[in-house]
Parts: sequence; C-alpha cells; structure tokens
Amino acid sequence: MGSADSLPDDVATLKAMVIAAEAALLEEQAKARNLEAEARARALLIEQMKFTIAKLRHERFGQSSERGVVLEQLELQLCDLEEDASQAEATAQLAAAKATSEKVEVRAFERRKPARRPLPEHLPRERIVYPALTACPCCGSRALRKIGEDVTESLEVVPRHWKVIQHVREKFSCRVCESITQPPAPSHPIARGRAGPGLLAQILFSKYGLHLPLKRQSMAYGHEGIDLEVSTLADWVGAAAATLMPLVEVIQAHVFAAERIHADDTTVPVLAKGKTRTGRLWTYVRDDRPFGGPDPPAAVFFYSRDRTGEHPERHLASYAGLMQADAYAGFNRLYEAGRKPGPIIEAACWAHARRKFFDLARLNKAPIATEAVDRIDALFAVEREINGMTPQQRVCVRNERSRPLVIELETWFRLRRAKLSGKSETAKAIDYSLKRWAVFTRFLDDGRLCMSNNAAERELRAVAVGRKNWTFAGSDEGGKRAAVIYTLIATAKLNDVDPQAWLAHMLERLPDHAAKRIADLLPWNWKQQRQAKAAA
Repeated sequence: MGSADSLPDDVATLKAMVIAAEAALLEEQAKARNLEAEARARALLIEQMKFTIAKLRHERFGQSSERGVVLEQLELQLCDLEEDASQAEATAQLAAAKATSEKVEVRAFERRKPARRPLPEHLPRERIVYPALTACPCCGSRALRKIGEDVTESLEVVPRHWKVIQHVREKFSCRVCESITQPPAPSHPIARGRAGPGLLAQILFSKYGLHLPLKRQSMAYGHEGIDLEVSTLADWVGAAAATLMPLVEVIQAHVFAAERIHADDTTVPVLAKGKTRTGRLWTYVRDDRPFGGPDPPAAVFFYSRDRTGEHPERHLASYAGLMQADAYAGFNRLYEAGRKPGPIIEAACWAHARRKFFDLARLNKAPIATEAVDRIDALFAVEREINGMTPQQRVCVRNERSRPLVIELETWFRLRRAKLSGKSETAKAIDYSLKRWAVFTRFLDDGRLCMSNNAAERELRAVAVGRKNWTFAGSDEGGKRAAVIYTLIATAKLNDVDPQAWLAHMLERLPDHAAKRIADLLPWNWKQQRQAKAAA
C-alpha cells in the first residue's frame, strides 16, 4: 500500500482496492495453511517410517532378504522425506513471515526436531573464545569480571593428511679395517614398498568394505593432489592380498574346527572377453555365540567359476559336524553316512521356508501363507528369548515351548496340503518344508543349532552391495582376491574390530612376524592385546 496522499479519492476505487487486498491476504493464508498441512503429513510419515525401520532393525531373526531390501528402501525414502520436510518447513516459515508482514497472523508449523546426541567424548576439542566487551554497555564501566561461559559444540573434519616417510639407513666406515656397516633394510608390507601399511589398508577396505572401485579411489586421491593410477592401486591390492594370505589360512582352520557352521553362496559378476559372466562367492561362518560358546566368531570366503557341488566338497574336505544351509543339491554328497572324514549333519533354514510363504502372503494375499508366516514367527520369538543360553538350556526351553508349536505346524501343514492342488504355489511352499521335515526339526534336539542360516546370509550381504558398484578385474583371480579380503574384513567385524585399523597393523607386522605365532595376530587376540595395553 502507498502513502495516504497517493490513495484515490473515489470511494468505489478504494473499496475495490480493499477487496483486492483482502483477497490477496486470504490467498496467502490458504497457501500457508496448505504448506502447514503438507509439513504435518510429512512429519507423521517420517515418524511412521522411523518406527518401521527401528522394528526391522530389532528383528534379528526371521526372514532376512526381504527385510534387508525393505530396510534399505525405507532408509533411502526416509532421507528424502527428512530433506523434503526441512524444505517444506522453511517454505512455510517464509510464507508465514510474508503473511505476517501484511498484518495477518499465521502460525508457522514447527516440525519436531530430532534429538541431538552428544558429540563423541574421545574426539579432541579445539576452543575458539570469542572476544567479550571490554566495557559495560549499560554504564560504561570497565570493571568486568567473568561469571561463566556458554559452550556450543560443532563437529568438524580435517582433510586427510598425506606424508612421505623416508627410511634412512646411514653407512659407516671403520677407520681401522675400512669395513662398511649399515643397518638392514626395513621390511615393507609389499615388495614394491612405495605404499605404507596405512595406505594399503585404506585402499583394501575402501574397495571391499566400502565398495569403492579403484577408479573412484584414484579420482578421489587426484582431487587431493596425489596422482595414483588405477593400475598402481591394482598392483598394490594384489600384492597386499598375497601378504595377508597366512591370516586367511589360520582363519579357515579356525572356522572348520567348529562344532557347527553356516554355509551359503551368492553370485558375483566376472569380466570376461567382451562380456560379463557369473561366478560364485561361498562363505562358511563359525558363530557359537547363540549357544554361549566361548570361541570367537569368524567367516571364510571362497571363489569359484560356477556352482557345481565339487566346490563345497573341496572347501569342506576336512570338516565333519553340523552345517546349517539351504536345500542346495550340491551339498547332498556331504551328508552321506560313509563320507570321510565323517558325515556332515544337515540342519535346514527356517528363514528359507518362511520366505516362500512370505512372498505368497505379500503378493497374493494368500490366507494360508499368511497364517504359516505367523506360526513360524512364533517359533522365532522363542529363539530370540533363548539367544546366548547354553545348549542344554536351549533344548529345555524348546522342548517346553517350541516342540508343541512344531507338532501343531506339521499337522496344520498336512491338513492344508491335502486340500490343495499340486500345482498351487502354496502347496509347493508346504512341500518344501514337509519333504525336509527331519532336518527342519533337528534344532529341537540340539541346542547348538539355530533355526536359520542368517549368520551366513548376513556376511554375503556385503557382497550383494559391492557387486552393484564394481566388477572383478578381468579374470577369476579377482574373485579369489576378493574372497581373501572379504574373509579378513568379515572376521574383523564379527569380533567388533575396526577392519581398516587391523589390516594396517597386520600389513606392518606380518613381514617380520614368526609363522608359528601367526595366531597372535587374529582379530580377537589383537583386540585383547590392545585392550591390555590401553589398561596398563
């Protein structure tokens, strides 16, 4: 609106101006209300998604693959929603401020802010003290005394620090006999010693732990002023893998000394001549924690060109004991009674059985499948309660609570199956369980067994994420190299050890470490040594 002198004297014109101004204000109010409603809806959806994500994270047992896919998708959507909500809130506030400037009061919607966690205590603190006034702003006196301070913390990152380490070996000549002495050359992690152990560990973990191809790493280093060609990085990765092989062999022996293991495999892309073919990565996991075992967990990986049964037969040539796995036919010869050094006892995975019903319940809304999922979930609920108990305690609880549920489930399966066509997908799902009922129910009598093979599936999840980002470098050797590094990273993580820090220390120590004491370097022993050193 202009000044009073600029207003027209005509009453009709003034009325029209007032009506137009009121209409404009009403429109601004409506926009503000719409933005507020939209922001409220987003906030509600965010809270619902946070609850769903928290619930999925909490459910460690049960079906794993569809939960992982849903969880990843929800987390991606949540990030977008958080950004949308912040943008909507800012837009609503701007609209409210504009409406208020026109003398119309519109209450801006305030989205509930996420709770702020305190910044990590172990990080160093840098104090920036802002200069205070030297005189009182009220009376002008300079007699000021400090009565306190307010501290606001913000998290900052210091860019990576690169340096060149010069290994200097001085030469000395004897004045008497003229002989020359010099300290021996230091050992390097790899023969071509231009890369330090910390850099090598970072390259390995970035590729196989963070799924960053060497080309992306090379570009990142270039932005920091360090020219490292992809061929150079690849050379270092291969040499480092060879240096670390003794650790892999000890981990493999530890895994196959277990009373019970988990087994699974997944596909990996392998670059061939003019095309990409499919190889396999196999994993075998030892994890005694569910039944209170004292031995540390570990995982070993193997690579193969295909999925024929000869590969697990070779991997498990020295193993005899319990094995939790899916119904892969290539394992069948391992279960034969006359096998040397002894038969492997099969234990089926209830998560695989549940998955077949879950897909039918989700896609076809099949009532029988839905009830089957609920019945199997009741069994997993018991498993969550007995996780970490001794084998004897687990069997006792299972006999009391799980066995009646299993008996009821088998009866229910057979009654429903009798009424279904053999071509029905629900019938096929039921048959999958009933035909293997002996191995599905083996967990009831052996407290060392779990209900699912999720321990192996969790370790393969990293492979599934990595294969979206990179392809092996032209041959099967890349697959074998990946198996080596995956073994090390997975085992470190299972023992709550920082894989990159551990790899750096191993690359530094292995060249001079006694072969007979290699077990001292395994993640669980390394962790204990560091804890003891920190406590000293």
